[in-house]
Amino acid sequence: MSDTTFQTTERSTLRRVKELGSRDRETVHAILDEGLICHVGFAVEGQPYVIPMGYARDGERLLLHGGVASRLLQHLRSGAEICVTVTLLDGLVVARSGFSSSMNYRSVVVFGRGRAIEGEAEKARALDTLADHLMPGRSREYRAHLPKELAATEVIEIPLEEATAKARSGPPHDLEKDLELDVWAGVLPLALTPGTPEPSPDLPAGIDVPPSIRDWRRG
Repeated sequence: MSDTTFQTTERSTLRRVKELGSRDRETVHAILDEGLICHVGFAVEGQPYVIPMGYARDGERLLLHGGVASRLLQHLRSGAEICVTVTLLDGLVVARSGFSSSMNYRSVVVFGRGRAIEGEAEKARALDTLADHLMPGRSREYRAHLPKELAATEVIEIPLEEATAKARSGPPHDLEKDLELDVWAGVLPLALTPGTPEPSPDLPAGIDVPPSIRDWRRG
């Protein structure tokens, strides 16, 4: 491992289509910074679970949060091994055969152990980072966290030490014999775009949509 790449062990070594993989730190960071939802995999007494969660990257760590009674957060607090994945779907790759059809995507897999963040100030900063990842600048718009809210919230950090990115882009790769078939082939691009903000029914008149919502865009 170097300053620009993540370490790889047996569990994080790509087995198939290795040319699509990368351990480059900037590549991993960029995918994590654009994603909004991660899936956290863990096992309790031999039973596997995969839970979708919001997250944020803060330097060389991932941040997760939830209620203190959450089984997942309690498990992460114990320092158990977990696997976190993030996937960005960029398009459907439509080939002339089902076998050659695919998807354009960017993904990251992170392995590690969680650590609980303690102290009101550090926990509040982490929660602000989580909010700003989903809605940039939002932490400057809402009120300060209440002590009872911080006490009811578990925040876990996962050091970014072992991670692998994998991505596909471009057109389909049809068999040469299929190129003359009278079948459409290409890519259907996909993107996450915001709709019109919907104010809360109890919002008083005269409050404008804040910049964190008005100017939102993925990535």
